[in-house]
Amino acid sequence: MLAIQRESRSVEDLPYELVERKGVGHPDTMCDAIAERVSRYYSQHCLREFGGVAHHWFDKVTLYGGGADIDYGRGELTSPYRVKVFGKAAFRVGDVEIPVREIMFRAAADVLEQVTTGFQADRHLVVELGVVDHQGSGRGVSRYQPASARDLVPLRCEGLVSNDTNLLHGYAPLSRLEGVVQGLENLVNGSDFKQRHQDTGWDVKVFGSRRDDTFSLIVNMPFLAAHIGSMDEYWARKRTIQTELEEFVDARGIGRFSMLMNATDRNGRPYLTALGSVADTGDVGVVGRGNRVNGLITPMRPMSIEAPAGKNPLDHTGKIYNVMAMRLARQVHEKFGGPAQVHVFTSKEAPLERPDEVVVTTAHGTESEVGALVEAAVASTDDLTVELIEKGITLW
Repeated sequence: MLAIQRESRSVEDLPYELVERKGVGHPDTMCDAIAERVSRYYSQHCLREFGGVAHHWFDKVTLYGGGADIDYGRGELTSPYRVKVFGKAAFRVGDVEIPVREIMFRAAADVLEQVTTGFQADRHLVVELGVVDHQGSGRGVSRYQPASARDLVPLRCEGLVSNDTNLLHGYAPLSRLEGVVQGLENLVNGSDFKQRHQDTGWDVKVFGSRRDDTFSLIVNMPFLAAHIGSMDEYWARKRTIQTELEEFVDARGIGRFSMLMNATDRNGRPYLTALGSVADTGDVGVVGRGNRVNGLITPMRPMSIEAPAGKNPLDHTGKIYNVMAMRLARQVHEKFGGPAQVHVFTSKEAPLERPDEVVVTTAHGTESEVGALVEAAVASTDDLTVELIEKGITLW
């Protein structure tokens, strides 16, 4: 199961590096968050009512943006966001209904209220149901049409197997560029920043490149139209924000850098939105098109294309092992130093505690030392399931 590759090179050794992060108000990130919130709420409902979790996946969420009336000093949504959830799930356990549509609406409303300003679910949200309970090949009727609570899976159930064939990756530590790109978005969409700058929007996108030790950063961040009275006011507010962002980058020890903010306004038009996202004016979001599990888009790194958000937290290894690989890489790095990578491959029906292959790349640590970390990680998948359902793990 375990293979170790010896490697001491780091992404920092590359002459060129590229990184991107889509912020929490980007339509794609919204969809990831909604999909995962639906899975959590659905799982929590099943545990509360039946003592186990019905099989499900809600990882095909799309968001069709609304319409807005936007001008200086005015920003109002005129057409609602439309969220459609595709997937499979049980609609009832025996004769007891699971309120799937209500769960979806509450999940979408909770997410969108957190990553926009002024969102009112009763006025601004329509949720469409694209979920079925059809049975797949080789599956018993109880998979999506459970006859009783006995057909559901309790937490920490023994003998679970992988629901899919998956290939996952994780690495540590973040590079300087990765850290500053993620840090900028976290700063701008953090509660302290939003309290100090209440005219800033949430659809923040940060790009970064590094050529040797010279960094180039692009930050796109909308302002709320209702708070901006003129183009001159827009330029002034943009200068204030950019100065703060540049001070943040400088404080992280990034010596040589340039920053371009709101590249779109080079056409002479301000970047304004009604609620803080381009979803206000019809842009579309889809699960899995944005950040990977570590919160970044990293084309210079090993990167799985799995879309974990919304997948079943009990046995879908595309979700469970995705988090495990990332955390295991951090453990290897913290214990032995140097860059670390973890690659996990598993086939369908393989026991959760025995993935087919785990490859760890590290310059240090004996096989027994690394093996002990791997064994502990794969033996604790039930802990990850509990955390995903009870606390939530950010997957974007």
